[in-house]
Amino acid sequence: MAAAGGGGGGGGRATTSGCGLKRRYSPHDKEEETMNQDQSSKEDWCGRLWNGMDLLKDVTENKHVLPTGLEGIDTLLGGGLRQGQLTEVTGPSSSGKTQVCLHSASHVAVKHMGVVMYLDTSNSFSPSRIATIIDGTNDLSDQRGFDLPHKERLKTMMRSIVCKSVFDIFGMFEVLHQLEVSLLNDKVKSGGRKICLLIVDSISSLLAPIIGGKYPQGRSMMISVAMILKKLAYKHNLSVLVTNHMVSAGNGAVKPALGESWKAVPHVRLVISRVHGSNICTATVLKHTLLASGRTAKFVVPS
Repeated sequence: MAAAGGGGGGGGRATTSGCGLKRRYSPHDKEEETMNQDQSSKEDWCGRLWNGMDLLKDVTENKHVLPTGLEGIDTLLGGGLRQGQLTEVTGPSSSGKTQVCLHSASHVAVKHMGVVMYLDTSNSFSPSRIATIIDGTNDLSDQRGFDLPHKERLKTMMRSIVCKSVFDIFGMFEVLHQLEVSLLNDKVKSGGRKICLLIVDSISSLLAPIIGGKYPQGRSMMISVAMILKKLAYKHNLSVLVTNHMVSAGNGAVKPALGESWKAVPHVRLVISRVHGSNICTATVLKHTLLASGRTAKFVVPS
């Protein structure tokens, strides 16, 4: 965000951070800068140079996985959704994309892993479905060492899932900005637990309308959203899960929507398919930072 101000007065000079943000400071800031130049900070994540040991330590100690609760997907991904990364689930209509999101949110709630932020862009969030999934989970004992009555237990778990409806790209920018501010101020909590999973279902319903020619800056806005999501994931150790739809690739084939520019964004891309009238789905790896493309696994979406 650009700060309002005058021209070149005041004798200060502008600097650019690793994120590309400019600020003005006067010479007396130099002493403070010198004092802090060797101190690492959460704020300098995008400008810091990491050596191999730093990266290895970060991955092994901080970037854990969040199980989705769907055994086939968790096995395929080596445990679930990796923190610090953006995972995309794509597939045809009614293939089970939203069910993956709902199960992931429910499983995090049941296991008391943290808070889930669910951005619903197409009226797909179903609290009753969430409650059904939670009720159908085998391990419903409270992890604090005692059992709560069913209603209280369900209420506790449901409160750890925060849902927000977002219906256009401008609303998306606003919500992500508010989320980042809240994360920086340590405000997104439930029962002392921080947010660990951010779900956008679906990202394509927000982005597809702006890259079709109506908005000259549509593609730039799409990349901006992508950068913000990946920044939130890495900086705040979140797992980000988004859904995407499929479009025609010609000759009867289909491909994920949003084009080549978006293709490079997700760390992990899964395409899922589902036999009509069945609750058995197949997940196929399209892209992964560690796994070869083409690996598949079947999973069951409980009815």
